[in-house]
Amino acid sequence: MKEFHGRVIAPGCVSAPALVSHGGLNTLASFQKALQFGDKKATCGDQNNPDLYGKPMAGKALCLPQTIGSTTGGLVLYCACSMHRQPACLLFSNPIDSLAAAGSVLAAVWLDNVSMPVIDCLGEEFLAYVKDGMTITIQENGVVRVD
Repeated sequence: MKEFHGRVIAPGCVSAPALVSHGGLNTLASFQKALQFGDKKATCGDQNNPDLYGKPMAGKALCLPQTIGSTTGGLVLYCACSMHRQPACLLFSNPIDSLAAAGSVLAAVWLDNVSMPVIDCLGEEFLAYVKDGMTITIQENGVVRVD
């Protein structure tokens, strides 16, 4: 077990299995099937992300360096939350970009009964340590425990 400390963007407590990407998450390409075609598992559709492609993202602790892609990124995250197809949490090794932050914060503020805690600045050691399937637990103060 190892603990990491980051900056809380959207608060919350959760425990979920890790899903790790060492490349940036293209939110539109990744969530397109979930948003347009009703894929409730939010299977990653980004063929350019071999770490995530074809894997279900809903309910997972999505661990990544940053998001990439178009200006729709924030809206895509907000819509995934509104449709209850969001990851259990987003954990960034780097500082979050403004679009992903906007989508996460808007979902936290505007949507009732939806939770997607977001923590950034966890560091490169976090992304090097965590592996798919490990249990991630986020505590109220932003501490991320990896078991």
